[in-house]
Amino acid sequence: MLLERFYDEDLAQASYVVGCQATGEAIVVDPRRDVEAYLDFAASRGLRIAHVTETHIHADYLSGTRELAARTGARMHVSDEGGPDWTYGEGFDDADRMLDGDTIAVGNITLRAVHTPGHTPEHLSFLVTDGAQADEPGFMLTGDFVFVGDVGRPDLLDEAAGGVDTRFEGAKQLFASLRDRFLTLPDYVQVLPAHGAGSACGKALGAIPTTTVGYERAFAWWAPHLAADDEQGFVDELLSGQPDAHAYFARMKSQNRSGPALLGELAPLPERSIESVRELLTADATILVDTRDQHAVHAGTVEGALNIPGADKAASYGAWVYDPESESRPLVLLADDEKEAGRMRDHLVRVGIDAVEGYVRSLDGLPLLQPKLLSPEELDGLADAQLVDVRGRSEHDAGHIPGSRHLSGGRALWHLDELPLGGTVVTYCQSGVRNSVVASALRRAGVDVVELDGSYAGWLRSTAGEPATAA
Repeated sequence: MLLERFYDEDLAQASYVVGCQATGEAIVVDPRRDVEAYLDFAASRGLRIAHVTETHIHADYLSGTRELAARTGARMHVSDEGGPDWTYGEGFDDADRMLDGDTIAVGNITLRAVHTPGHTPEHLSFLVTDGAQADEPGFMLTGDFVFVGDVGRPDLLDEAAGGVDTRFEGAKQLFASLRDRFLTLPDYVQVLPAHGAGSACGKALGAIPTTTVGYERAFAWWAPHLAADDEQGFVDELLSGQPDAHAYFARMKSQNRSGPALLGELAPLPERSIESVRELLTADATILVDTRDQHAVHAGTVEGALNIPGADKAASYGAWVYDPESESRPLVLLADDEKEAGRMRDHLVRVGIDAVEGYVRSLDGLPLLQPKLLSPEELDGLADAQLVDVRGRSEHDAGHIPGSRHLSGGRALWHLDELPLGGTVVTYCQSGVRNSVVASALRRAGVDVVELDGSYAGWLRSTAGEPATAA
């Protein structure tokens, strides 16, 4: 058996290729939407991708299940658990619908579906048996059920899918799934989760790629609650302190349920001339994406540009500042060459931002403006302005500038009604990176934004290390 993990640092997301060398067949589990990495890997190992599946309807990225099936002819397998409200839509009409106990044969390897609800009602995990070596499973692909040191949050249906208090039932389902499905497995079973540290799908995910049933049984935060059969204690601890759910999660849920649009093999992005970009910007027919860091942006950027600093976090930050459901204008990326632009596009399509039409190598010759900044020392004399902390909820709770309110960066563009009309908004994050990203989107939306220079870290330095306000 061959097992390969593909990890996207941008979204802290893991997908897997499981292959049988004896027959040359492979299955991909929880693929992302830009599928070239799987195709290249399979070709390099002499494998044919015969099957593709996913553990659940994802909220944080667009699934590549349909894309891989269209590119390879692979058979799709999706959950048919969870009831009619969580049935996959017409984009999966030709997929195999899987129930608890159903199996997928990949040469000598068997994947057995285990219904593990809680994070979502339809969630499946897959027990993997390498028939060439064993007659019992040695691996569990847990999706967003069990992570290293944590479990999938059960509140996303409330936060991102319009549910009302579904988190309480979801938390109880997670407790039962752990008790009846996970902890009944032998300690040696290796656990292969779909997310790592930094994902918003849990609150305490570890950075180690894999774990075992035995390790989680002994050391996970939830283990004492299960050992004591303390459901209420588990529910209370699970639901406290969960990170903010980004607003774009709702769009991911909807598109993944119906089936993301197919991309096909993407052509190289064309380079645009400065003259053509200037004309497009003048006609308000495109949006320029300034991919430089906040210091370069503060020295001068194009009016109305969105700041997405480089490809490494383009999916995460891009989904904060560009909403394809409300914005029809295409994007032109600032990039050194087509390779860099293509890499950034790959990240953007992972969150359904498909409207990249080209790239430009420089801003020379375009009219520039300098975003407004405010030093920490100027805060005391500031009147009639709202101070807004765009960091995560837990960061704000751990310490913030007195008088500031919290509105996380992944929600700001969708909650403009929470900002003062006609007034000035002073925004900050921890170091200034996220602040520049969010401020660019708010400026484009017509908000009078001033960025706090140096953000929270700069404010702490200006107060000579005085304790921050904690809430």
